[in-house]
Amino acid sequence: MADHRPIGFWLKLVDRLIDEQFAATLEEHGVTRRQWQLLNVLAQGPATVAQLDSAVAPFLAPATEGAAAESSVEHLGELIESGWVDATPTSYELTPRGEAALERLGLVVAEQRTLSTRGVTEEEYLTTVSVLERVARNLGFAE
Repeated sequence: MADHRPIGFWLKLVDRLIDEQFAATLEEHGVTRRQWQLLNVLAQGPATVAQLDSAVAPFLAPATEGAAAESSVEHLGELIESGWVDATPTSYELTPRGEAALERLGLVVAEQRTLSTRGVTEEEYLTTVSVLERVARNLGFAE
């Protein structure tokens, strides 16, 4: 008899495996997954800390009793030191060096995404994403 595990099992497992694979892949290139995500947000244009935090909110640790919520600021330091991101008085922005790095990293990430969805048709992928979005909205997610 087949083991029919619930959706929560598969969601947590896939989430963990994606995190592990992306962490390993990106670590080889000197960035974390959060830094990768922030670079992508900044590729759309300059952003404040609040805008960055909002864009990557699902990936930041929430506030807990005795600890403040995690912020994007904690992940920007190395990007600034490497010359990939500039801090202005009002926001952060991608530098030309950061744009080139993001382009190189994009190729690596695209390869990782291809490997992780091998055997999944585009239609199946889009259906899966659509269903998960509806489940999230049913549970109270609102952008």
